[in-house]
Amino acid sequence: MTETIGKPNAELTELANAALRDQPGCETARIAGVQLLPNVRGGRNWEIPNVVLGDSLISDVDRAVITVHHRLGRKFHLLDD
Repeated sequence: MTETIGKPNAELTELANAALRDQPGCETARIAGVQLLPNVRGGRNWEIPNVVLGDSLISDVDRAVITVHHRLGRKFHLLDD
């Protein structure tokens, strides 16, 4: 298992938002926040439960959220505040 970098909620949410807005068709979408998954100790221990679509299409946002979560989940884990 690859070691990940711990980030507080606000910082990880900010990183996820920047990555989401870089995805095609998601310029107006916004992640409301990331959430710690219960009983997960390492690796991808967080999820993106809510996204505000703005003018983005839900199909674009669905695809982008999966991509962002997968890519950032390999690099960062959420610190238990």
